[in-house]
Amino acid sequence: MSAASSLQSRAAGGTKPDIDAANEALNPMDEDLKVSSSVGALKVTRQVPSRQAMAKMLQERLFYIPSFKIYDGAAETAGLFDYGPPGVKLKNNVLAFWRQHFVLGENMLEVECPSVTPEIVLKASGHVDRFTDLMVKDEKNGNCYRVDHLLKDFCTEKLQKDLNIAEEKAKELKHVLALLDDLSAEELGAKIKEYGITAPDTSNPLSDPYPFNLMFQTSIGPSGSSTAYMRPETAQGIFVNFNYLYYYNGNKLPFAAAQIGQAFRNEIAPRQGLLRVREFTLAEIEHFVDPEDKTHPKFNEVAELEFQMFPREEQVSGQSARIIRLGEAVAKGIVDNQTLAYFIGRVYLFLTRLGIDEERLRFRQHLPNEMAHYAADCWDAEIETSYGWIECVGIADRSAYDLQAHSVKSNKDLMAHEKFSEPREVEELVISPVVKETGLAFKADGKNVVEALKAMNEKEALEMKADLEAKGEVEFYVCTLGKNVSIKQNMVTISYKKRKEHQRRFTPSVIEPSFGIGRIIYCLFEHSYYTRQSQAGDEQSNNLNVLRFPPLMAPFKCTVFPLVQNKEYEEVAKGISKSLTAAGISHKIDITGTSIGKKYARTDELGAPFAITVDSTTSVTIRERDSKDQVRVNLKEVVVVVKELTAGLKTWADVSRAHRVRRQSRLRNLLNKLCFPC
Repeated sequence: MSAASSLQSRAAGGTKPDIDAANEALNPMDEDLKVSSSVGALKVTRQVPSRQAMAKMLQERLFYIPSFKIYDGAAETAGLFDYGPPGVKLKNNVLAFWRQHFVLGENMLEVECPSVTPEIVLKASGHVDRFTDLMVKDEKNGNCYRVDHLLKDFCTEKLQKDLNIAEEKAKELKHVLALLDDLSAEELGAKIKEYGITAPDTSNPLSDPYPFNLMFQTSIGPSGSSTAYMRPETAQGIFVNFNYLYYYNGNKLPFAAAQIGQAFRNEIAPRQGLLRVREFTLAEIEHFVDPEDKTHPKFNEVAELEFQMFPREEQVSGQSARIIRLGEAVAKGIVDNQTLAYFIGRVYLFLTRLGIDEERLRFRQHLPNEMAHYAADCWDAEIETSYGWIECVGIADRSAYDLQAHSVKSNKDLMAHEKFSEPREVEELVISPVVKETGLAFKADGKNVVEALKAMNEKEALEMKADLEAKGEVEFYVCTLGKNVSIKQNMVTISYKKRKEHQRRFTPSVIEPSFGIGRIIYCLFEHSYYTRQSQAGDEQSNNLNVLRFPPLMAPFKCTVFPLVQNKEYEEVAKGISKSLTAAGISHKIDITGTSIGKKYARTDELGAPFAITVDSTTSVTIRERDSKDQVRVNLKEVVVVVKELTAGLKTWADVSRAHRVRRQSRLRNLLNKLCFPC
């Protein structure tokens, strides 16, 4: 508001005539601004013009900063970040909306589990043996690098900067990028050698790729003999508590458990700010469902959603993501089942309502080699940034693997049951070793033989039954003894028996949406940030930074400040601040002598959608951030108006229209009194 800025400078002394003059000029001006603010006043650039400029602003406004910054340069501080006051508020808003959208919206069971996890738990889950990234070392100084990052950087730079690259070579490099996550250690090593890639800092040769476990190891207790790890994900705490959660839910499926918490990964080479860090916040959901029925009762609520999807067939053939209707994706088998698709749809709604640009959001299906052998289907919500497409949410059908793995390791059943309305007659194969006969024949080895006989699968048992009936004797390998033994017909009975079942017992499948909150917040920064040119006559000569957070996400819903330094206006501003606090509306008050233009610029950089300017003792102006449109509101109504705007009960157009009509009505009444006096 450049006119207001010049008025403020005229009234710098804060004298009564100057203030009255400022208000007199401002009162009619606020209506004019609503009309003229969109007419050539501002040029808005929607893309991020400079990642460095945005990062500088975010750190200056203390959204986030590198941890332990006074020890700048210490290698051990890499990949660690602190959130400042506005960053904490923004993060809390994201998490609050996540809880509202998923935990409350889907009636989930929220839990909180420890970060320190005993080794046996992560051994069962497979993390101890397989939670690795492939690394290469500088053969001279020992510096470590992620091999896939080196290959990705090489291909990307070659495609972007080599203007003379041959068409075939460009096609090859694009194919490598498309299949990067699908390449084995041997294939990655071969590409590093083929392209002559060396250590980026020294140009020294690199070692062959080898796996590096990403978990932080620690120990429990003073002796240090009990190994543990800082959890790399929050999911395992939910899996090991399945029986208790199932009972809490009335022994009914499906149900979902959710957890928000810190996770830790000892990244080989942290980079890209909040995108690749060593400690981060995860929000994870484990939705337990009958493996024989993965339909979802609310699937129709998302079936008509259309958005960018990137099935594996398109990736392998070098095509691009395309708009697909979610219902069509399930019907054509692109997405494996309704429950998985339902959560894909819910994730889409969550991210777009958060402020993520739907045109820079896609759902990419995992390639076959990216998925674990037990997974039925996996998709990533990827968001486009200046760094490229970034995986922010993984949505996976993990089958029954996790519960089965913990069940075997703990020797505890982690199963659900389905009661039948009527008993069902079932036929099952029963293997009954005759303990007396095996004991007489094998003495001390009898127990091992009995256990091996019971462990036979149906095919093996039926083959033994046929051989015993035909020959009366069969050779049988007992793995615990490491040798064959001779089984005779009198040592085991193998037969089908009928019995009645009153219920079915099974291990549930798990659909898991996993959210990297820090990554989502960074993408929100990039999608919200833009610059606009100052108007002629504005005090700011450079481009102005703006964060266009939706009101729901904004760390501060509004700012409050007097138009000029004046004791009376300052008291009004403090009163508004007190009322906003009582109403639970986060805000920032500024009663410094800074110019009104600079106060608005600070408001925009914090992403506050509204600014309340006190220019009278009876009414105030409310300014909307992106349009710079203003309305005049009665002092008694201002908190209610801001509350309705930030809660989404009214739009800015609603408020603007209502207060314009009210002002026009007051003007008509005044004109009537002037023209037709009593």
